[in-house]
Amino acid sequence: MSKPIKSTLSYPQHHWLIPIVCLLAGGGLLGLTTNIAKHAGDIGLSPLAFLFWSITGAAIILLSVAWQRGELLTPSVRSFEYYIVAALVSVAGANLVFFSAIPHVGASFVALIIALPPLLTYLGALLLNIERFSVLRALGVLAALIGAGVLAARKFSAPDASVIWVLIALCGPVLLAIGNIYRTLRWPDDASPIALAPGMLIAAALMLSLVAMLPQFSLAIPATNGLALMLITVQALLFAGQFLLLFVLQQTGGPVLLSLLGAVGAVVAVPVAVFLQSEAPPEGLVLGGALIALGVALVTWGGIKMRPLAP
Repeated sequence: MSKPIKSTLSYPQHHWLIPIVCLLAGGGLLGLTTNIAKHAGDIGLSPLAFLFWSITGAAIILLSVAWQRGELLTPSVRSFEYYIVAALVSVAGANLVFFSAIPHVGASFVALIIALPPLLTYLGALLLNIERFSVLRALGVLAALIGAGVLAARKFSAPDASVIWVLIALCGPVLLAIGNIYRTLRWPDDASPIALAPGMLIAAALMLSLVAMLPQFSLAIPATNGLALMLITVQALLFAGQFLLLFVLQQTGGPVLLSLLGAVGAVVAVPVAVFLQSEAPPEGLVLGGALIALGVALVTWGGIKMRPLAP
């Protein structure tokens, strides 16, 4: 096993802006992809087909960029292991859970529960000695978790709530937290983010193609549906940016800051779902959103204070 990435110690003080920009931009893209997935379901695209073709397109885009930059990773047993496990928990598994749940619980709810992984990620990072304990970061993670929990609890109490689908959707954040820790612990030596992202997406696409072989699953896209092709193209571009930023943030900010992508994504996804897709605003949105925003601020500030001064 390679050394865990001690991200809180790897970059000098003036480089704190890099992970913050990646967090905000990546979270924004995540929020948009959630809403596009809901619209895809509205026009008849199955979650599996939409996810497969979007991820395949993103993989082609990032593979082309990595090839042009000469940063393709040399194939090895270690790299294949990394791609397969990261793809299973971070891409194929988590996104299939979320995209399947969206028609039943709504895009805004899915966007909000993606804000749940920070506590699990932070606890795992502490136990595995990836992160040093910080009171500010711990309070920030707790605030973000409480904020997301307020919104999830209100969803459970709604009279039309589908409890089974709510529980299924809640499995997604667990997979994301596992992925955050795994990608840090098993990051291949000297690999760049652009070298790792396409491999993970290719592995995820292959896994989804295997799912399509099961009865009642299909990757078919209506040939006459131009809007479906347009949505897949847009989602592929968003995925390419999102997963590239995810790996850059993983490398520069560490798994705990990375786990707040969902919280930032919720800030973007919920207003889009409410104002552009006519979803009812989730109950407790003001309180939950404020706590999530406070959590992001505390985790970010705590990470900055933990960095040594630049030499």
